[in-house]
Amino acid sequence: MLKTGKHRFLRSRRALALPVTYLILFVSTLLLISVTYVFAVQQVNDRQQSFQVLTAQQDMTSLDNDVLSVISQPGSAAVLNFRDSGGQLNLTSSANNLTLSVSDNVGVNETIFNATTGQVAYLLPSSESADIGFYVEGDSQTITNQSGASMSQLQIVSSLQGPQIQLGFRPEVTYAPAGTENGQAVTDIRVYIVNLNASSFALGGELPLKISCLNAQLETRTFQITQPENFVITSQLNGSVGRVSVPVSATSAGAVIQVQIVVSNISVTEGLS
Repeated sequence: MLKTGKHRFLRSRRALALPVTYLILFVSTLLLISVTYVFAVQQVNDRQQSFQVLTAQQDMTSLDNDVLSVISQPGSAAVLNFRDSGGQLNLTSSANNLTLSVSDNVGVNETIFNATTGQVAYLLPSSESADIGFYVEGDSQTITNQSGASMSQLQIVSSLQGPQIQLGFRPEVTYAPAGTENGQAVTDIRVYIVNLNASSFALGGELPLKISCLNAQLETRTFQITQPENFVITSQLNGSVGRVSVPVSATSAGAVIQVQIVVSNISVTEGLS
């Protein structure tokens, strides 16, 4: 009798073990499928984000090139089809505050420009693939000289709204000796400024853009120096400071320095008309 009951107990345990085994396998399979699905979705999202960042970067580079192609050519224009990368394009006229001053470390110390020059930014969708701090064009210097560095500052930055690609422009300095005037050696200095503050907008989606040079303003400042050494142009851009030192020639009568400030006023507007 005991033997028969024992056999029944063992058979019942075996009968219970089979569905439990299947249940464990089923739950394990579901868990594996779920993990694989989540991983696959994450991979797709990461690739999509990377593609959006790359597309926005390419279009901001094209915008940069179009601006540079029309500066100092009043009436000229370029068109650009800015693609939808899942974010928003902002042009802020009150951004990119630029102050320029000149000094000879003796008697000259004067501010020659103080205004905002505008900035274009593309606010990216939430993304971990954005290379924060990377300069697509240019670098962190606030002023360039004859070395051939780009006027553009195209950078991926972090903001309160999320990662964005910012485009602004820094001044460029050129200089050359220009003979003599009244016995004094003359040095011509030109400071080129790109001004984007003629327009302002915040737009999303695919955008046809028109980039136009409205005009180029020229202002000349003349400085007479009796004991020239180096003539320093200081640029303060968004709180960062940079300097360009210009060697100045002189005669026994001194030197004349002519500083020409050339401001190209650029309009970036939606539409092609």
